[in-house]
Amino acid sequence: MAAVSVAAEWQLLYNRYYRKPEIYSMQWGRMDLTRHRVACAPFGGPIAVIRDDSKIVQLYAESARRKLHIFNSAGVLLASTVWDRPGGRLVGMAWTDDHVLVCVVQDGTVYRYDVHAEICAPQFSMGKECFEQSVVECVFWGNGMVCLTEGNRIFCVSDFKNPKPCKLADPALEDYPLCVAVIEPQYTMHGNVEVLLGVGDHVLAVEEDSVQQLGAGVDPLQKMAVSPNGKYLAAFTHDGRLLVIPTDFSRIISEYSCESTLPPEQIAWCGMDSVLLYWEDMLLMVGPTGDPVRYLYDEPIILIPEGDGVRILSNSVMEFLQRVPDSTVSIFQIGSTRPAALLYDALEHFDRRSAKADENLRMIRASLPEAVKACIDAAGHEFDVSRQCTLLRAASYGRAFCSQFPRDYFQDMCKTLRVLNAVRNHEIGIPLSIQQYKLLTTPVLIGRLINVYHHLLALQISEYLNLNPEVVIMHWACTKISASSSINDTDLLEILLDKLKLCKGISYAEIAAHADNSGRRKLAAMLIDHERRSSKQVPLLLSIGEEDTALVKATESGDNDLVYLVVFHIWQKKMPLDFFGTINARPLARDLFIMYARCYKHEFLKDFFLSTGQLQDVAFLLLKESWELEMNLLANKGSPLQGPRIRLIEQAQKLFSETKEQNFESKAAEEHAKLLRLQHELEVSTKQAIFVGSSISDTIRTCIVLGNHRAATRVRAEFKVSDKRWYWLKAFALATVRDWDSLEKFSKEKRPPGGYKPFVEACIDADDKTEALKYISKLTDPREKSEVSIHMHFVKCETFFIAYSGSVLNVILIFL
Repeated sequence: MAAVSVAAEWQLLYNRYYRKPEIYSMQWGRMDLTRHRVACAPFGGPIAVIRDDSKIVQLYAESARRKLHIFNSAGVLLASTVWDRPGGRLVGMAWTDDHVLVCVVQDGTVYRYDVHAEICAPQFSMGKECFEQSVVECVFWGNGMVCLTEGNRIFCVSDFKNPKPCKLADPALEDYPLCVAVIEPQYTMHGNVEVLLGVGDHVLAVEEDSVQQLGAGVDPLQKMAVSPNGKYLAAFTHDGRLLVIPTDFSRIISEYSCESTLPPEQIAWCGMDSVLLYWEDMLLMVGPTGDPVRYLYDEPIILIPEGDGVRILSNSVMEFLQRVPDSTVSIFQIGSTRPAALLYDALEHFDRRSAKADENLRMIRASLPEAVKACIDAAGHEFDVSRQCTLLRAASYGRAFCSQFPRDYFQDMCKTLRVLNAVRNHEIGIPLSIQQYKLLTTPVLIGRLINVYHHLLALQISEYLNLNPEVVIMHWACTKISASSSINDTDLLEILLDKLKLCKGISYAEIAAHADNSGRRKLAAMLIDHERRSSKQVPLLLSIGEEDTALVKATESGDNDLVYLVVFHIWQKKMPLDFFGTINARPLARDLFIMYARCYKHEFLKDFFLSTGQLQDVAFLLLKESWELEMNLLANKGSPLQGPRIRLIEQAQKLFSETKEQNFESKAAEEHAKLLRLQHELEVSTKQAIFVGSSISDTIRTCIVLGNHRAATRVRAEFKVSDKRWYWLKAFALATVRDWDSLEKFSKEKRPPGGYKPFVEACIDADDKTEALKYISKLTDPREKSEVSIHMHFVKCETFFIAYSGSVLNVILIFL
């Protein structure tokens, strides 16, 4: 009897059975769909309803101001808002794949709402032409839309996430097309949308840069619908025929003559096996061959195509018309003797304690795994919970006698059904079939649940299926913060922490960021203190103005990049003295700042050292700046840049003199400045840029070479050059210019303090041995005299060897 009652609900279309179970009794009370514009989201999504402003309707006990209502699929109100958008009449309304409600008004302005009837993105316009010509029709798909204007121009938005309206090719129409359909970009060869326009006895396929004529000679089409896979087109002709043809119009696959030439109000595909046509009181389902199936309605309906069927929405109920799955047919078809039917029958006999149960099992012993699988599969396709349980019991009963059947298949189906039954509850209102659920995937379903604030169910599903609950808990926490303006921060923190601890790796930083964006900065600061990852904690602390805490956390982490991030942030926000005081208390931050400033911010670093009393460090910076000026080519040519160099060194000397520990540096800086000043004067007087940057000895030697003995004497006096060093420098300088008379005269002024050895070596260095012999005889130290003689002899031998190296080598080769 159970099998008969189940199969009695089916309708046979050619060789396929269809069923139309009632899913929900609508909870929205008094509703007349004929008075409203309705947009239904696929995959059991929400329903948007707004009074149709293109119709004259009678107002009952309702306000004259129109309201946008959003319901779940069971008619439970989710949200509503007053519709007061300018731009003219509402032309089109549809849901995107992300459950964003897109509303297009007459002047081409597009408004977007979330499931809570709140504006979720900025409005945008379809362009100047749409504004001037007015939009008259919109066709939506997934995340895109095309709209037609009164001037018969077509505009397209291919992705609402990045709305960039573009104009398609001009179809050059004189009259408005009879019907419009769209082939989605994913089903076209070029990956762009293709718009089909029914025009006269042919169809125009309009793309972005081309217009192609298709189906020449076909009767005028008044309604079109593209199949779910984008390959076929169902079209209703002006003479009342339903044609199914490929989208390239290469042939007619099937044809059916309807009883009426009046075009249907709606046309939709039911899966890939049949087409639905709806007139005012009748729904006609046409298959490839055979007689159609008729369903009569005494109230208006709306067809909502799904991948595996069509949801039918009326004022009072929601139904789901689908092809009966093969597994269900094998069990419940009247007179079925297939293994699955016998197994299902065996369970009934077993419940009645009849021996017929054992007989049935023996009959299907070889096909028992197939029967068990069919029962499990049929249970998955059922919406009736009691029938699911019966089918699963039958499968479990058969599995007890089939040890090789995989256990996971049964367990997975039980889990899937528990999830589906939970979301199908009218309070949740997501009537997914098992095929839709598999296409949608569990993470997307959980995302949709939390978007409508069903966090508890989303969390239970996540835990039940061993999924990470972080997304659910984070969304709940952010929602709780937004909705708890009356709860103080401390109490709200306790509520949040009680739930957040359920997920160990959750990001407190993101929740704290939401609290900050919601204007609860104190709560954000308390939340961020529980974040363990410094890389997320520190930037948020900076954004909420907790610079000191951010610096503490960054230095404790030991991450130099984070420390630099905080240092630069504080540097830009605080006054210099406050900044110096902040970083000076943190050695790591201070050292990193000094390292950076040494390379790029000398002046700022000097201010820092002065503020902390590190005068010697300022002095060293001044010396470094003077050295950098020394590398400047202009500074080495007697330019005015020598003035700043000298002043820098003098400033460094003053700072060095402030501390007793820097006496050497102070004296060295003082003498360096004095030398530079003197060298600069020499360059100016001689007009030769050869002094600056040289040592005292080189300066003296250069003065003598140039014949400026007075300047050399001045340098000697200024820097207290010893007599012994003076004699060496002057002897070598005179020998360099080969002024032998002046050298001899200089040697006779008085006995040299270091002896005559400098004179001898100067002559030898100038390669004049004759002059050197004059002074060798004056050497008193026998050792010095012998060393000099050997040195002169070695130089002669070396010269001889170089001159005759070829002959010597020849002699060596002969002896070998």
